[in-house]
Amino acid sequence: MKAAWCERNGAARSVLTVGEMATPEPGPGEVRVRVHASGANPSDVKSRRGRPLIAPRIVPHSDGAGEIDAVGKGIDHSRTGERVWLWNAQWKRAFGTAAEYCVLPSEQAVRLPPNVPFVCGACLGIPALTAIQALRLHGNITGKTLLVTGAGSSVGHYVTQIAKLRGARVIGTASEAKADHARAAGADFVIDYQKKDVAKVAKDLTQGKGVDGIVDMDLSSTALLIAAAVMAPHGTAVCYGSNVAADVPISFPAMLWNSYALKAFLVYELTPDDRRAAIADLTAMLESGSLKHAIGPRFLLRDIAAAHEAVEGGKAVGNVVVDVG
Repeated sequence: MKAAWCERNGAARSVLTVGEMATPEPGPGEVRVRVHASGANPSDVKSRRGRPLIAPRIVPHSDGAGEIDAVGKGIDHSRTGERVWLWNAQWKRAFGTAAEYCVLPSEQAVRLPPNVPFVCGACLGIPALTAIQALRLHGNITGKTLLVTGAGSSVGHYVTQIAKLRGARVIGTASEAKADHARAAGADFVIDYQKKDVAKVAKDLTQGKGVDGIVDMDLSSTALLIAAAVMAPHGTAVCYGSNVAADVPISFPAMLWNSYALKAFLVYELTPDDRRAAIADLTAMLESGSLKHAIGPRFLLRDIAAAHEAVEGGKAVGNVVVDVG
């Protein structure tokens, strides 16, 4: 099979190789998926760039979509031919979705409704599940105002849509280049964080009260908003990432005197119950057609290095996808 892989950390064009590998066979409890589309996410490029390799050869990417073409012992043969999307394909595993075939545990291949193209299915494992879990941690958001940082990002685009579907008001932050993308997702107001004082504008938009909660992609910058009391008392900030790998200082006085809550999670490490609930929510939205999927730059497998560079550049609008077959 054709596959992309790396055997050391480094720049995309220095370490990513595309060539032939042996086609894997599914073991007990596993399925083999003929991959049609592979999602390239920021965590994928961070792994390739600097995280220690867990095996001599790594096939990147945790997200993807395709069709099951073989099953291992203990798996019902009726799954053969099923359209699926994949999660955690390369999390703590050597071989991800940047290949013509991917073998993984059966539960990590989730039925993809017929109305959802494979290219959209490649955007679900990280972006969509992150968005759903972030909002689940906020509880009932009907009638509440949420600040969604990075509302023009892959995750933020889903967060904004789902929050609006659940009756929330969304104030998003985005660069000028991605502001229209955030509005298209349903954001009620978009703040250009590069030019405006986000805390001041958010307070002005809430008559001085502050937002009820935050869905945050970068705690390293949002910590300053928390210190500025951008949230109303008893507000909750849910964080799924940071642009700084080191410790992030948080204002304890702001947290204490406003009775703020800070919740963080890693989408790769959801509890089984949380993942089942998130997948159930996502499946219902996919079947109803209520989500819009933003597909950005698309690349062929042979151009996977360019796909990684597009992710690293941070200017792509929509999800970066590698078309495998």
